[in-house]
Amino acid sequence: MQDHRNRMKAFPPPVSKDRIIWEFPQCYTSKASLQLKTDWDIQAKAAFKVQVARLQPWDRQKVSKVVMVGDLNVGKTCLINRFCKDVFERDYKATIGVDFEIERFDISGVPFSLQIWDTAGQEKFKCIASAYYRGAQVIITVFDIADIQSLYHTCQWLEEVMRENDPDSCFIFLVGTKTDLLASDERQKTERVAVRIAAEMHAEFWAVSSKTGENVRAFFFRVAALAFENSITKDMEKGVPACIGNGDTIKSDRITLAEGTNHQVKRSCC
Repeated sequence: MQDHRNRMKAFPPPVSKDRIIWEFPQCYTSKASLQLKTDWDIQAKAAFKVQVARLQPWDRQKVSKVVMVGDLNVGKTCLINRFCKDVFERDYKATIGVDFEIERFDISGVPFSLQIWDTAGQEKFKCIASAYYRGAQVIITVFDIADIQSLYHTCQWLEEVMRENDPDSCFIFLVGTKTDLLASDERQKTERVAVRIAAEMHAEFWAVSSKTGENVRAFFFRVAALAFENSITKDMEKGVPACIGNGDTIKSDRITLAEGTNHQVKRSCC
């Protein structure tokens, strides 16, 4: 009886209906896209089917680490809260150090999670946040589309994160928030600059509004799909059997700042 209860506890809860992905999510604009394809990779799609066939309820879930960086007050926390909690708060406290959310998906019948790290934009917290940059599969550089200087600063933020990561192992996104604050002609002008910078960063550009929800869900679905397919593809390249338990897993629902600062990290300040 006890063994039965333990196994029942290991069963993951069902994924929310609005976190199920079957079709390959499309890009925001073809002018700044990581991939223009319209469907999953053929080999990856075959691997999805194998995983679904072998999937057991108690299998550990695959997870990809997402790191979000950008200037103070560009809307990083609001963007995460809009997607993960479907809320928008005009007044919020600035992130101190780092915080994170885990968002669960069902992608082509396979469970998958994004561990989304929200880092502080203040200079004084850079050393703390840098401890959490390492091991990112996705890097999201965020700017306020109504503040052109925050767009130019994204290159510096990306450089900070890439000191801790292999450039060939990360998807990079450039996201402009607060689209609701600009008139159409002003928005288009800023987006043209953002597309150019995204190309220089080898990033995919998106424009979103956490207030209205514009493009937020579509953006995170795109992130999840690309990260998931990349995880499956890497397993195939390594010859890893198609099993959910292989690769990165969610180890804990609670991670403290103290745990991150115990690791040795490259430091560029303090």
